[in-house]
Amino acid sequence: MIYLDNAATTKMYEGGVDIYKKYACQSFYNPSAGYREATNIAHDLDNVRNKMLAKLKATKGKIIFTGGATESNNLAIFGSRRNGKWEYIFSVGEHPSVYNGALELERQGFTVHFVGLQKNGQIDYNQLEGLVNERTRLISVMHVSNETGAINDLKKIDQIRQKHCPKALFHVDGVQAFCKLTFSVDDFNADLYTFSAHKFHGPKGVGGLYVRNISSLKNIVFGGGQEEGYRSGTENVGGIMAMGFAVEHYNTQENFEKVASLQKIFLKYLDEAGVDYLKTDNPYIVSASFKGVNGETLMRVLQDKGVLVGIGSACSAKKAGNRILENMGLSKDEVKSHIRISFSEELSLNEVEMAGQIITQAYKEILEKVK
Repeated sequence: MIYLDNAATTKMYEGGVDIYKKYACQSFYNPSAGYREATNIAHDLDNVRNKMLAKLKATKGKIIFTGGATESNNLAIFGSRRNGKWEYIFSVGEHPSVYNGALELERQGFTVHFVGLQKNGQIDYNQLEGLVNERTRLISVMHVSNETGAINDLKKIDQIRQKHCPKALFHVDGVQAFCKLTFSVDDFNADLYTFSAHKFHGPKGVGGLYVRNISSLKNIVFGGGQEEGYRSGTENVGGIMAMGFAVEHYNTQENFEKVASLQKIFLKYLDEAGVDYLKTDNPYIVSASFKGVNGETLMRVLQDKGVLVGIGSACSAKKAGNRILENMGLSKDEVKSHIRISFSEELSLNEVEMAGQIITQAYKEILEKVK
């Protein structure tokens, strides 16, 4: 099976599995306990925090471990919420864990604005500039679109913020960017940055939130006061340690260059077959429309032929329509014919070439049948 849905999840490093087993079966102590064995575990967790800060190239701030991106995004949004005439700004292109959080804020009576998307998948920066003001409490925009792979210009967003609402918090959902792109959160002054382990060969069910100034956040889960009181509940020690292993072993620059070369070869097959796709600077995700063919049909045919692709966010793949593609101006037919192909550095050249051949051949065969 050739796996081309790495934006949904990635294969866990085998070394990470070994680390997980060690902390589940040998060093299994609760890091909140008072004896030496437990405090040693707490120290190990702090070492992973430092690895995360180093990967983010953050000169200040803290890491709060969570159960994954959805929890991190909810903590960022609702932990930033304050009473009063504050306003909250999100892009239409956000992952459901952010977008639905924004809708919940709106249901609670807060003023929420949504920024539209350009045809290239990036947010509409002019519209953003027209919405921000001195009442803006939070701006939340993803780093890389999980649907299209488009990379938002976070420095430009920060410049708009500094000009019009310098006290507003800036939250970035970095799930599809963390480890995969080279950057520093200091470059765009992120106050909050979300990451999730299973997107970079770590385990599912664990992630974190980078917080530049911990006093800007309030806890939304109440309990024993773990994670400095911002995320109560016994830490998933094995998962966190395996995530640390993944971060340490993920070679950002080397992997990026390999994936870029694989994507370049793959796109030749799409070009030859006349398939439309969004051109971005991100080699990990290809958003393509196979005209005249239902994307879900193509996905199921490819599955039978040994190639796994996606039809959008795995968290909303079963829902009708596509809010993101529609907002970019794609027609209903283009949206229906859309599939998402996402790469990993673990793919071989032979697998990518085979996938290109299988996908384009399947497309031609379906087209013939529907004529």
